[in-house]
Amino acid sequence: MKKYIIYLGILALGLMMGWLFFGNEPTLDQHNHVKQTVSEHWTCSMHPQIDLPEFGSCPICGMDLIQRTETEGGLSINEFKMSENAMALANIETIVVGISLGAEKIVTLSGKISENDKARAMQTAHFGGRIEKLYFKSKGEFVKEGSLIATIYSPELVTAQNELIEAIEVRESQPELYTAVRNKLKYWKVSEEQIKSIEDSKKVLTNFNMYANVSGFITKIFIEEGNHVKEGAPLFNITDLGSVWADFDVYEKDIKILKLGQSISISPHAYPNKLINTKIDYIDPVLNAKTRTVSVRATIPNKDNILKPGMLITTKVTIDSIKVKNTLITVPKTAVLWTGKRSVVYIKTSLNEPIFEMKEVQLGSELVDAYEIVSGLEKGEVVVVNGTFTVDASAQLQGKKSMMNQSNTKSETNENHSNEGIEGYLCPMDCEQGKAYEKPGSCPICKMDLIKK
Repeated sequence: MKKYIIYLGILALGLMMGWLFFGNEPTLDQHNHVKQTVSEHWTCSMHPQIDLPEFGSCPICGMDLIQRTETEGGLSINEFKMSENAMALANIETIVVGISLGAEKIVTLSGKISENDKARAMQTAHFGGRIEKLYFKSKGEFVKEGSLIATIYSPELVTAQNELIEAIEVRESQPELYTAVRNKLKYWKVSEEQIKSIEDSKKVLTNFNMYANVSGFITKIFIEEGNHVKEGAPLFNITDLGSVWADFDVYEKDIKILKLGQSISISPHAYPNKLINTKIDYIDPVLNAKTRTVSVRATIPNKDNILKPGMLITTKVTIDSIKVKNTLITVPKTAVLWTGKRSVVYIKTSLNEPIFEMKEVQLGSELVDAYEIVSGLEKGEVVVVNGTFTVDASAQLQGKKSMMNQSNTKSETNENHSNEGIEGYLCPMDCEQGKAYEKPGSCPICKMDLIKK
């Protein structure tokens, strides 16, 4: 009996020791839940945006780096999480990026109305002489073909009239001479009625009327009353505004979507509710190297003269996206943040949790209320389209890559390392963004002691 009591005591002691040594060890499920994976990235506890591939000192404050550790299923280096309350307050909305097939694409361009060079003409002097009377003296006046524009005293015409009167006397015997003198006057655009009047009255006219041979608005005047002009000298520049040109500049990235004969819609700023449909009839074969644009134009009828040269216009070009690209990824303009050199968007990386990550994208053509994405996004990704600035602010507060902070990139880290050998002292809080001081002392902003590079 005593032997059994001893055995029971030994068994009880063994169970107690086993509980003491192994009773607190987590189960397999618990072990898997808390298991950590050690990443090969090192960061600074004061500056979490720092990401280095090996141990060293923080290039900003000089503190020893710590190794990033993440639990299985945790966030990646550039992912960050927002609270449900912050999501609701910011009214954050997202859409799934899709690929548009065969959808209409509208490109908006700006331009202005200009004179139609093909409808421009110059009124010249039909014969030489002194201008006694000028009937049009200011720009903008309308001249109709056949209107009296000036009265001119011409010694040449006086001589020619005397020759005509003499030729009338020998018309029967020398008809060739008579015909030659008459044709000489016609060459100077003296009308048949005027020649008839000279023949009937046999009196020489000292002043001759000059009539317009084109219609349009005067855009430039070259002469004044009393001026002497030679035959063929310019009097006016006249432009017929019955048709005008719509000129607009197209950036080289968009020129591929335009072609001759393509239909466009034009809306003058002066008449926003007026829409003019026309077609492209000219594309400049040479690119403007200064503006990186190509001039494109269309001809517009202007019978009512409501379109004035110099007016600003908006041009909309509607094309079939299939003709430009088999697949067209677009995002609303509200989804894109500009940094001056970069364009970024925020994607939601988890379907069930508010986890986000910044992505840099390359923009293509500008649409009416969206941008074409050339690279950086793929079909099916979820993009933030409302509350984008709030998401960006959250990324900055958590030290993640953001619109204004891309220092997680290796290139910038290497650049910081390349400056380590330079003598100087830095503020540990980086108040002046990397500014180095030659001598030790205190930061003029936060008053903290400077540290050596």
